[in-house]
Amino acid sequence: MDPKGTSLLIFIIAYVLFVFLPARRMFVAVISAFLLILSGAISFKAAFFAVNWNVMGIFIGMLVIADIFMESRVPAYAAEIIVDRAKNTAWAILFICALTGFISAFVENVATVLIVAPIALSLAGKLKINPTKMMIAIAVSSNLQGAATLIGDPPSMLLGGFARMNFVDFFFYRGRPSIFFAVELGALASFFVLYFIFRSQKEKIALLAVEKVKSWVPTIILASLIFLLAASSFFDTGFSYMAGTLCMAFGIFSLFREKFINKSSILKGIKSLDWETTFFLAGIFILVGSITATGWIEAIANFLSGLVGRNIFLGYTLIVFISVFLSAFIDNVPFLAAMLPVALSMSDKLQISPSLFLFGLLIGASLGGNITPIGASANIVACGLLKKQGYQVKFKDFVKIGLPFTLVAASAAYLFIWFIWGK
Repeated sequence: MDPKGTSLLIFIIAYVLFVFLPARRMFVAVISAFLLILSGAISFKAAFFAVNWNVMGIFIGMLVIADIFMESRVPAYAAEIIVDRAKNTAWAILFICALTGFISAFVENVATVLIVAPIALSLAGKLKINPTKMMIAIAVSSNLQGAATLIGDPPSMLLGGFARMNFVDFFFYRGRPSIFFAVELGALASFFVLYFIFRSQKEKIALLAVEKVKSWVPTIILASLIFLLAASSFFDTGFSYMAGTLCMAFGIFSLFREKFINKSSILKGIKSLDWETTFFLAGIFILVGSITATGWIEAIANFLSGLVGRNIFLGYTLIVFISVFLSAFIDNVPFLAAMLPVALSMSDKLQISPSLFLFGLLIGASLGGNITPIGASANIVACGLLKKQGYQVKFKDFVKIGLPFTLVAASAAYLFIWFIWGK
């Protein structure tokens, strides 16, 4: 079989296995990448350069920092204060979701859920209520706000690397409001959905203060990194190396600090990182690189361009809502990685700025995962935590919250991007 046929076959098999074997996605991605290299569909050199090492540096570095930030107990301490000051349970839950969203804009979604979950479970325990709805709300809030900044979630990092967008570009890009404001508008709209869901819970209870901050230093480290990432945007305008280097440097510093201050094992800290997602990301870069190099991305772009003709609004709408639907069942990282070059090619054929399609694609792919319990890693983690507490999350129970939340948030962000970037 020729390289073009081989790359497509391996790509399709890999994505089918991602759907049916989500727990083995890392092995599928890595084995698929090796098969592509061994079959000659992509050379080792091309595979190496297909991996966006800047994005990988951001991801690994942020994993380390998120871990020490969580261990410092600052987020949990803040959550306790918020809950104690809320006038009733409904507002306590909404404030917890808002805090989740804020943290998730700067810390990876799964880590954010792990940071906030203990407070939610504690509140549910004191009120003797089922925590399922609360945990689902936390997961979907995390997924939504993760798209707001460059460092919030892997899909944002993928877009930043592909479009060479820096930290500041997620706020204002080429003189116009960017993705951050679209996400925040979606968050504001979806807030009313969450209020409707929890409006009947009027109980008021004061949580006993149990959380104590171990150290404020990790918070200072995270804030300093965010400042430097913003500053680096003015130096590394091509988003080629500086952001990843900064994140890795801060991550290494954090590991050694833990070693000397808290007597923690560096090796143990390295082992505890999410290496499964790290290798999965690298494998995905190679998979997408192979089908791009063999011309399949161009072929898909030609098909979609022929479908929409010169109708830019139709093309934009299709990209957003097809992304929402497919990301409900397919992991948004491989989906987005595959579709970014398609969106760019379609923009070229329609002779428009690629920002419209690229931003719409990120919104659709990031929010679509909120519909089902298998659509995003944060959802799977939230359901796993509930299972440990003896609560089984049914598919339909998750969808009852995830679907309206997603449709409202995605629609608001979709319209914002169109009005800002559709002209």
